[in-house]
Amino acid sequence: MLLQAFLPSIIIGYLALKLNNTMKFYNTIIFMFLAALFVSCEDEIKNPDTYFFIEIADEKKKYSPSDVLSVSLQNKKNVEIASTNYTFDGTEVTGSSFPLAAQKMGKHTIVAVVMVDGKEYSVEKNITIVAPKKPEIYSYTILETYPHDPKAYTQGLEFSNDTLYESTGQYKQSTLRKTDYTTGEVLASEAIGDRYFGEGMTIVGNKIYQLTWKSGNGFIYNKNTFQKMGTFVYGESEEGWGLCNDGATIYKSDGTEKIWKLDKETLAEKSYIEVYTNKSKIDTINELEWVDNRIYANVYRKDAIAIVNPENGAVEGVVNLKGLKDQVTKHAEIDVLNGIAYKGEPNILYVTGKNWDKLFKIRIEK
Repeated sequence: MLLQAFLPSIIIGYLALKLNNTMKFYNTIIFMFLAALFVSCEDEIKNPDTYFFIEIADEKKKYSPSDVLSVSLQNKKNVEIASTNYTFDGTEVTGSSFPLAAQKMGKHTIVAVVMVDGKEYSVEKNITIVAPKKPEIYSYTILETYPHDPKAYTQGLEFSNDTLYESTGQYKQSTLRKTDYTTGEVLASEAIGDRYFGEGMTIVGNKIYQLTWKSGNGFIYNKNTFQKMGTFVYGESEEGWGLCNDGATIYKSDGTEKIWKLDKETLAEKSYIEVYTNKSKIDTINELEWVDNRIYANVYRKDAIAIVNPENGAVEGVVNLKGLKDQVTKHAEIDVLNGIAYKGEPNILYVTGKNWDKLFKIRIEK
């Protein structure tokens, strides 16, 4: 009788508990749905990459200037898009087809700007352009050999008429000097200061511009007196390696694959090219020389000179100088090939290295 009296209460309590648990379950589901919806809305604002991506037809790891890119925007969640516009390296382009013929070598960025519900979102894709063909390979013949100071850690080398100007490196040993290249005699020398590591140099008119390695600035001298006329600072390039000029523009290497174009009056960095063969970039670009409308560039720790198109960075030729260092007297401080000078003689270069006791006049041959 007692059980019968309490049975309705037990049943009611059990059903209430089940209902309560069921309500909790559905409340949890509703909360999770709303949270997911909220996160989805947040993703739409903060992470457009989860909604869109740029697809390139017949995509490749590397592209040539002869290629034409055909791109499309993939809409992964089928949201309603009002418009899509593209930029190539920050410049707006018409349509979705990009000819690469006029582009420089190296890395480039395509951006798709997507308009959804009155708001702009952007996604990007990077590509790499390499030189259109293999570089020509050149060898050399030694025509003359001249004495060179074995204590000169050569960083820059350039002729002005028949006088050879040279910049040397190492802390507490760096100098700017001019020499009689036929005898090796140092005609004038100026120490640049113990805290500076001298690097490349170039001559523009009556001025010499000399880089330092890591100090972030270079020096300007009077070519005739070596009197210091001023200094200049680097911009985005953090280090100084090599310099040359074409009379209108100064070119600067910084130890990477980049060669910077500097304003010859202010030395401000205006733009850069990236040095690429038909396969890959060439970094550690070092001493530079302007030769017949091309940049000739030493590659650090390589027995080679890259012949670089100054407009787009394509390596059009490589001078293989293997074996040249074997002609130099061996001593404890001898280091790598570095130093290219040009006097205007067709196919003739003057080359040396860091702490080499010889300067070589060589003819370049295919």
